[in-house]
Amino acid sequence: MRRRAIRISSGVAAVGVLVATFVAPTAQGSPSPTGLSYMNERVCATPALGFAACDAVRHVTLTPADANSRKPGSQTPVSYDASDLQTAYGLTSISSSNGAGNTVAIVDANDDPNAFTDLNSYRADQALPSISSCTVAGTTLTRPSGPCFAKVNQSGDTSPLPTGNTGWAQEISLDLDMVSAICPNCNILLVEANSASMADLGAAVNTAANFQPVAIGNSYGGVEYAGEATDAANYFDHAGIAITAATGDGGYGVEFPAAASTVIAVGGTSLRFSTGVWSETVWSGTGSGCSAFIQKPSWQSDGGCAMRTVADVGADADPNTGVNVYDSYHSPGWMVFGGTSVSAQIVSAIYGLVGRGASDASAFYSAGLHDVVTGSNGQCTGHGRNTDPSLAYLCTAQQGYDGPTGMGTPNGTAGF
Repeated sequence: MRRRAIRISSGVAAVGVLVATFVAPTAQGSPSPTGLSYMNERVCATPALGFAACDAVRHVTLTPADANSRKPGSQTPVSYDASDLQTAYGLTSISSSNGAGNTVAIVDANDDPNAFTDLNSYRADQALPSISSCTVAGTTLTRPSGPCFAKVNQSGDTSPLPTGNTGWAQEISLDLDMVSAICPNCNILLVEANSASMADLGAAVNTAANFQPVAIGNSYGGVEYAGEATDAANYFDHAGIAITAATGDGGYGVEFPAAASTVIAVGGTSLRFSTGVWSETVWSGTGSGCSAFIQKPSWQSDGGCAMRTVADVGADADPNTGVNVYDSYHSPGWMVFGGTSVSAQIVSAIYGLVGRGASDASAFYSAGLHDVVTGSNGQCTGHGRNTDPSLAYLCTAQQGYDGPTGMGTPNGTAGF
């Protein structure tokens, strides 16, 4: 069983922070007298060209014997429950009251046979409403009462489902739990692609769009490729549906589909709570930069990229300030995760709260988001160009727009 810290509520008000009333986050994985240490590891392998990897990163506790053969980190993890995330992003009230009847779709590869039961385990632990099974009729979801969950294959059928995969199953649990954490009253549609090829994942996105959700969350990506502009038009362009995409977990650099101008590219932060205040800095692992193949959209005006700039918005993604997730498919149950998978689904779920989607990220560029102004994800002023300090915003936080976190992180529902 996981250890829980005692929750302490305070009424501290502060200027320039995310919220004015705070709940202390859950702490896990405290150092033990036996010398336990910690490390982060991706749960999906590096993909081949034309394929994607999930962007989930698991925080692992190592025994002394493990540490002899693996390279441990030094940070003790802090992990957050649903109530922590709602509080940090100013969503506590609306998360409780809104979302009924709205559907948030999630696209992943392969099958998680335990998805529904694990989701209810998470929701019960987090004091969220239980979720029932939807009846799927064509492209319509029917719920008996309250929120419902449905799982279909990339053709939109409830069977046959793809083969199971332990790495993608952890990603699926993470995605389902994060949408539940932010929009517990929303219906959730999980569309499982036959494989992690961009063609199969894209087909699954099109199927998800047929159900007319308010948002489709995509917590995966791969290296950019010459045909991605065509794939962006064929798979990731659905008017009135907010399509979120994780920017990646490898630091400075761009992956697809986050590069598509018809998606909302979601970067990552480190979210911390200290002395009554929530604060965020750039997570060093988040992706950002200039697309090699996607034209710059009209609503982006930064001068450092001639093409599409990534990201548009950000949220918590640091596995050292991770989230609690429950997955039992060849997994121990409770685990701590980070990665831009987390941030992408937080953002998609907020669209579920407001009950409407968006065809692109343009609204964020005039919204009142929380501005992240510290932190970096790498070096971006070289790479064949003359060193130019004016390009530092592509990998380093600054006031206003920057690559790692876009225009900032959620501040209630501003911009959604």
